[in-house]
Amino acid sequence: MIGGFIAAAFVAGVLATAPALADSKDMVIEIYRIAPGKHEQFLRQIALYDQANAEAGLAPRQLFVHQGGASWDFLILQPAHHTAEVSEKLDAAFKKLGIPQGAKFFVAFRQLIADHTDTNVEATTAAEYLKKLD
Repeated sequence: MIGGFIAAAFVAGVLATAPALADSKDMVIEIYRIAPGKHEQFLRQIALYDQANAEAGLAPRQLFVHQGGASWDFLILQPAHHTAEVSEKLDAAFKKLGIPQGAKFFVAFRQLIADHTDTNVEATTAAEYLKKLD
């Protein structure tokens, strides 16, 4: 229960920075527990994905590194969606950098993680969200 409260409070703080990442308010929070001995390799993969983002004109993922408390290792915040044009640029950057795609991406990336969750969220404020209730 307390762990859930701490995670919710952390996510609220994280979302305060979300508008700097994208024009869209639709974001995804990814929480990872890394496979034993794979932490450095995971970080190198994320850095490579961020390089692809840069080549596609996107900001890097926002990375949070666990410092104490809950059992996760890394939390990533990034836009949940891209335009078709940006997706094409990102696909081209992945190909250029030799990053696997599709099923090959799934299999390669899963070798690095023990567990993860993805949560789609809307970056907002309490005041903005309350307007939806009025």
